[in-house]
Amino acid sequence: MNNSHSNKTKLIFKLARFAQRLAAYAQGKGYGAATIRQENSLCHELLNKTANLAVDIGGNIGEYTAELRFRNPNLEIHTFEPSLLNIEKLKMRFKNDDNIKILPFAISENPGSAVLFSDKPGSGLSSLSHRKLEHFNIDFDVKESINTIRFEDYWIEHLNKRSLDIVKIDIEGHELSALKGFGKAIFNTNVIQFEFGGCNIDTRTYFQDFWYFFKEHNFKIYRITPFGIETIETYRESDEHFLTTNFIAVNNT
Repeated sequence: MNNSHSNKTKLIFKLARFAQRLAAYAQGKGYGAATIRQENSLCHELLNKTANLAVDIGGNIGEYTAELRFRNPNLEIHTFEPSLLNIEKLKMRFKNDDNIKILPFAISENPGSAVLFSDKPGSGLSSLSHRKLEHFNIDFDVKESINTIRFEDYWIEHLNKRSLDIVKIDIEGHELSALKGFGKAIFNTNVIQFEFGGCNIDTRTYFQDFWYFFKEHNFKIYRITPFGIETIETYRESDEHFLTTNFIAVNNT
């Protein structure tokens, strides 16, 4: 193969990949994590009533919690974050807000203890999985011992089985595990916003798992796109897109 033909072939492949990325992005696939304001807005729009109680699972340094507060000055918010460094930042950030509760736990399918892995203390990449990120030149060897709880237990013991208006889950690949720990609380949850992406490669969880979980619990799923929301009417293998994508699930009952 001569160099001219080789260069033309490379150009075709490059253009094809660009078109593929562009088409995916327009559908919200890989739309990214820097969409907190839009995520909040769409959650409130789909809730279609004034929210009274919200839960932020994977609070990090409180950007999502702050946006929830900005939209509703009277909203009661329970924010879960296991990283010690971030817990202190959250307490400092919301120290004058009695309606925001900071909980130093990771939400999981099983209560107990675990190791939080990250590239650095307080990282937004922190996960309960020892992620393999050498291809991004990221070392993921910082470890922190944390405690895990089932959300259903917290819901029963501290929330008195109240209706949950908005739940956000962004815990780097362990969203499905958290959902499985909701137990009966899932039936009392109105809107759930969750993230899906490269972390799910490490945890070997797929969009198919979320699709059937929410179908079995009578939720409708939407994907957040640059143009609003797209209703996911049925599962398609093409939805297995491992760049950061955000979804909203709405309880049909």
